[in-house]
Amino acid sequence: MLPSRRDVLAASGAGLVLGFLGPASRLVLAAKAPPTPQPNAFLRIGSDDTVTVLLSHSEMGQGVWTAMAMLIAEELECDWSKVRVEHGQPGGELGGQFMMTGGSSSITGEFDRYRTVGATARAMLVQQAAKTWKVEASSCRVERGVITSGEHRATFGELAAGAMASKAPTKVTLKPRKDWTLLGTNVKRLDSPQKVTGTARFGLDVKLDGLRVAVLARPNAFGATLGSFDATEALKVPGVEKVVAVRNGVGVVATSTWAALKGREALKVTWKPPADGGVDSDALLASFKKTATTTGAVAKSVGHVDQALAKATQRAVFEYAVPYVAHAPMEPLNCTARIENGHCDLWTGSQAQTWDVKAAAKVLGLTPDQVTLHTEFLGGSFGRRANPKSDHVVEAVELAKATGQPVKAMWTREDDLTQGWYRPAFVHRLEIGTDAKGLPVAWKHVAVGQSVTDGTDFAEKGPDSSAVEGVVDSAYVAKLPALHVSVHSPRTPVPVMWLRSVGNTHTAFAMESAIDELAHAAKTDPLAYRLAMLEGSKRHQSLLQFVADKAGWSTPLPKGHGRGLALHESFGTIAAEVAEVSVEGDALRVHRVVCAIDCGTAVNPTGIEAQVQSSIAYALGLTLQQAITIKQGVAQQQNFHQYQPLRLTQMPKVEVHVRESEAAMGGIGEPSTAPLAPAVANAVFAATGKRLRELPLSLA
Repeated sequence: MLPSRRDVLAASGAGLVLGFLGPASRLVLAAKAPPTPQPNAFLRIGSDDTVTVLLSHSEMGQGVWTAMAMLIAEELECDWSKVRVEHGQPGGELGGQFMMTGGSSSITGEFDRYRTVGATARAMLVQQAAKTWKVEASSCRVERGVITSGEHRATFGELAAGAMASKAPTKVTLKPRKDWTLLGTNVKRLDSPQKVTGTARFGLDVKLDGLRVAVLARPNAFGATLGSFDATEALKVPGVEKVVAVRNGVGVVATSTWAALKGREALKVTWKPPADGGVDSDALLASFKKTATTTGAVAKSVGHVDQALAKATQRAVFEYAVPYVAHAPMEPLNCTARIENGHCDLWTGSQAQTWDVKAAAKVLGLTPDQVTLHTEFLGGSFGRRANPKSDHVVEAVELAKATGQPVKAMWTREDDLTQGWYRPAFVHRLEIGTDAKGLPVAWKHVAVGQSVTDGTDFAEKGPDSSAVEGVVDSAYVAKLPALHVSVHSPRTPVPVMWLRSVGNTHTAFAMESAIDELAHAAKTDPLAYRLAMLEGSKRHQSLLQFVADKAGWSTPLPKGHGRGLALHESFGTIAAEVAEVSVEGDALRVHRVVCAIDCGTAVNPTGIEAQVQSSIAYALGLTLQQAITIKQGVAQQQNFHQYQPLRLTQMPKVEVHVRESEAAMGGIGEPSTAPLAPAVANAVFAATGKRLRELPLSLA
């Protein structure tokens, strides 16, 4: 869809505005979901020579603000110092676009298209220069935003207006990799200055005339529902103006955040308790373990696993468990909604703009083109702001509709941690048969946990694919003669959704822990054992050997120290990690993590290094200390003193090695999250001989 007149006029001084279609982000959690519309992105070249790239994806710390601009700049041959970036707006369903950021797909999905728009814009500018100077286009040279031909010289800004009126070429040739000058180099982030100086605007920073702030009193337990409420005392709080019921609770609307919070404290609400006394996470885990002894919906079956198990030289059964965990972004959820003259404007840090626009339109009885979503910087997300139900957006819209005023709906940290939408708890049970060398010949795997797509528009009819990603497609089991993987997806009142690395957060723990156990049972070095299992997969073998060498795998360690190894492929990228830990009594410390990444092509190695470091820090918190426990339907962890993120004093030395290959480009935001937990658990075993099979790891 071409830019609207409003888009063009909004681009102050813009001479060239180029629109193009970008691919929909890959819904890795819904492999069988119906095709979705594609998002739009635009390139603007101003008369002042500035180049503005409008993102079709959200910047939430992962670096697309820089990397996606690099894709255009490489082909455009502009002056990098004059590149600016803005979040684009979703076009809505009438525009046929789908806008979402997830699945580590931003750069992989836009790699060709963003380069193509850069090349197209360059060709249009050259065409305009040649026309103006009456020379052959082939005589024109482009460098750092300037076009020359003989004695002729013009900047992009001088040519942009004329270029806009010219016809875009139907086909352009992209640079071969050997000619890249920007891609593949270490580039500093374009959003850093704004974030360092405090000028970057996040959802919580939005201010409007007449804006009211609202907080919601939600059900006090999972499965509870609203009985009645008395707003008398709440309305006595200075600044509280209205108290209204919405679908998920009771909203307190006030002139300030403090007034809204105090009003909520004064609100008297009666909740109807959940059935059967509410969810208990310990009881739930016990039921999952029992269910795991039975066969679920079949996700993959090769050969006759029961017969192969019966004939195996040795048989072993392993069981691994992970708890509910919260996303816990530093910026709690928020959304500002304003409804005027049959149009709704939203301001929020959104990871799934198309879903959010559609949900808002449905609440108001509007069409998606009557809703404008202004994407702000996201203060973290890890999947939480890509909610299929658009919960925080719907709350803001309902409150704005009920009050007739612009409303900023805010969540507190306590709201965020206790109200759900967690990564689901899971149990994996593996029954493995090995041959005389201790190598697997039969692999029976059952996964039990809630489906992250259950209740969504793209819920899978068959087994939950995210529950077994990293299992059914693992290089370790690719050539096994007998493999059987099945899934149970029980339902509970606890709302769940994807979290950074999705199913890989628990499948990698199960797979790499089991392989390590098999290696020790076979009295084989864990590295050598894995290399044997990966026979025929040179890319995996090479990366594994590389990371082991970089970590000094065979070198001695002090007493009480151990090294653990893990390798996992997800989102098209292979991540191999070695963790070095020490154990003293019940105290576990991770000293060093060496990570090797093979993502095919590296656009910005500096950005990749930052992503890997952040993934490891995030994963280490989940590995060592983070879990949501539920009693009588109530989450027991209220804030960071109970759900502790990784502290600076706990951060290990992290070494990142980016290894490019000829493989197709993979994602980078999530893959290095998955192997961390098993690498640490395997290191604990190497140090102590104690096998830890549940997260978070505990030696007590």
